[in-house]
Amino acid sequence: MPFITYLSGLLTAQMLSDDQLISGVEIRCEEKGRCPSTCHLCRRPGKEQLSPTPVLLEINRVVPLYTLIQDNGTKEAFKSALMSSYWCSGKGDVIDDWCRCDLSAFDASGLPNCSPLPQPVLRLSPTVEPSSTVVSLEWVDVQPAIGTKVSDYILQHKKVDEYTDTDLYTGEFLSFADDLLSGLGTSCVAAGRSHGEVPEVSIYSVIFKCLEPDGLYKFTLYAVDTRGRHSELSTVTLRTACPLVDDNKAEEIADKIYNLYNGYTSGKEQQMAYNTLMEVSASMLFRVQHHYNSHYEKFGDFVWRSEDELGPRKAHLILRRLERVSSHCSSLLRSAYIQSRVETVPYLFCRSEEVRPAGMVWYSILKDTKITCEEKMVSMARNTYGESKGRYYLTLSKVSPF
Repeated sequence: MPFITYLSGLLTAQMLSDDQLISGVEIRCEEKGRCPSTCHLCRRPGKEQLSPTPVLLEINRVVPLYTLIQDNGTKEAFKSALMSSYWCSGKGDVIDDWCRCDLSAFDASGLPNCSPLPQPVLRLSPTVEPSSTVVSLEWVDVQPAIGTKVSDYILQHKKVDEYTDTDLYTGEFLSFADDLLSGLGTSCVAAGRSHGEVPEVSIYSVIFKCLEPDGLYKFTLYAVDTRGRHSELSTVTLRTACPLVDDNKAEEIADKIYNLYNGYTSGKEQQMAYNTLMEVSASMLFRVQHHYNSHYEKFGDFVWRSEDELGPRKAHLILRRLERVSSHCSSLLRSAYIQSRVETVPYLFCRSEEVRPAGMVWYSILKDTKITCEEKMVSMARNTYGESKGRYYLTLSKVSPF
């Protein structure tokens, strides 16, 4: 039966007439355009005109369902059932702001589980763009208004590469309350807490400032409640930006190496060229090679001239360092122009004002922890890559959320 026909039937039967109004419910129906003539489903049999398109009822007042019940006893029973269903999975009663679980609502570990512990969602902070060494993560506090109480968040981070056995290497675990807010963390990691659009909602953040460039990192987060339960894991996998290079310096080194290779190369000049090329990073060496071949390849490419001037052994020690540059970064390092810039980004640095007693972490509520926060600044150097001067593109870190 079409929805509008149903409403018409209700009105005809005077089920919504003035003398039988249902408290808190108002129905209005109006025409909002017509169905297109090509739609055969909108045509009524035997009539050419199109039936009007029904509109969803407008909500002009939101009230709990149990307020529509007049009998006080029934109202309280309905209210208790609704609260239990919404906050305690229907397996317990709401007492103040927590759930008293039924005897049947305990897990295999003997812990009450009628009040679900939501999964936090880990994400990149929108205010701090990742760089080659800095990554900022954040998540919204998952503690509900009624039910389970979050005591801590555990953040695990580890570098993942082809040389690492991810099953054996667990990385580093950081307790947001015990390690970061208490100040036991290093200067490379800082924790913060702010509020979203709604003051009651807390947003937690952690900034890592000492990561390795072009490294694949896996960050995992889970919540711990006051009863020791763990939430489901939330994971973000991210590759940091490529290592920084000074393009002007790389071009100067390429010119210097050409001058040392040009003509007769003495032992002193050979050693100077070798030392110069071994002192720069692998990414800078790749860029030096790019500039050398761009300007002087007609006199012999960089690899051939290095082997000829320095000998196979020293040339091999230099050139094998180029293998450390990933295919992703090597393609960027072949760009015609590379520009460097430094920006300063603010972040929150928070510390707890109280000392959490050892062994009592499960009985403390993180949201109630008194903290002091201050805004600090971190300098982030970046490279932008382009095929012509004045037209550059910025490389972003690769992120894979799970």
